[in-house]
Amino acid sequence: MALRLHYVRRPLRFNFPARTSRGALTEHVAWYLQLTDAARPGQLGLGEAAPLAGLSPDDRPDFEARLQQLCADFNARRYAEADPAVVPALVEPEWPALRFGLETALLDWRAGGRRQLFDNAFSRGEAGLPINGLVWMGDADFMQAQIRKKLTEGYRCLKMKIGGIDFAAELQLLRDIRAVAGPTELVLRVDANGAFAPAEAPARLAQLAEFGLHSIEQPIRAGQWAALTELCRTSPVPVALDEELIGVTEPARQAELLDAVRPAYVVLKPTLLGGLAATRRWIALAEARHLGWWLTSALESNVGLNAIGQFTAEFSIGDMAQGLGTGQLYHNNLASPLHVSGGQLHYQAGGTWELPG
Repeated sequence: MALRLHYVRRPLRFNFPARTSRGALTEHVAWYLQLTDAARPGQLGLGEAAPLAGLSPDDRPDFEARLQQLCADFNARRYAEADPAVVPALVEPEWPALRFGLETALLDWRAGGRRQLFDNAFSRGEAGLPINGLVWMGDADFMQAQIRKKLTEGYRCLKMKIGGIDFAAELQLLRDIRAVAGPTELVLRVDANGAFAPAEAPARLAQLAEFGLHSIEQPIRAGQWAALTELCRTSPVPVALDEELIGVTEPARQAELLDAVRPAYVVLKPTLLGGLAATRRWIALAEARHLGWWLTSALESNVGLNAIGQFTAEFSIGDMAQGLGTGQLYHNNLASPLHVSGGQLHYQAGGTWELPG
């Protein structure tokens, strides 16, 4: 017999509009890649491909057509074993979400189809992963309510989206947070999503430095290497690259980017970078240059979030908070053994997974 690949489409609906620099999202479509084999009834390898609207290279009208072609190509080859190494031969780099979905489905099948892709302390339910509490952009009242809730829930790291409302109001929100918890009690990150113009960025970074921030993600729009290099050299707030990494798939070009810009951190989203193997290469490049890094969900459902979490636990991350708290965003997320408590993501080994219909 041979492995068969098919998929299920599921729109995920947010509990509230997810305000981003690219507009308000009310739903996010996930495509679940499913591996089966008639010789092994009941076993299912599950992966998630969920391009992020307005940001993923494969957020395209022909995404489903390409997914259908992938299933046809995969099934025609009649694979007897699950080997993630086949992914580059089947999916081009410009389809990173598809690569991530197929790779994780293959990893899941190879591990027995139980949603435990890696064997580590996290997947065994023995240890949690520290995560940042995400504060979405919105009006000041909306953001203040989120901040109060996250602090009550015990987060020791908050990440606030900025660039969506008046900058003075955003500074006041940060001032309010610091009035409650200083830098030794609470790590603060901000994410500008490229909202600052290069000319205004230095002055804004100087104002942000008042709050003892851990980092700022992508202060200016991606693709402006010279301006970004100067910001990383002079900024009083450590700069992290996020959108800048998307679409940079050649190893030589990746090394050139990090060598030229020299950021303090890189923020890694496997759905946008082409999967776990591609993310591992970025980690190796960053560590070889003594640059920090952390992993972040790109609003995947619990299936993709679980894969990223288990992958993260393969590394020694210490107390570096990861961006893996997005599972609570949806009111129709797939039920899973993942849960958040005390500012950490946990996995209940042996817990029940809901499967996409």
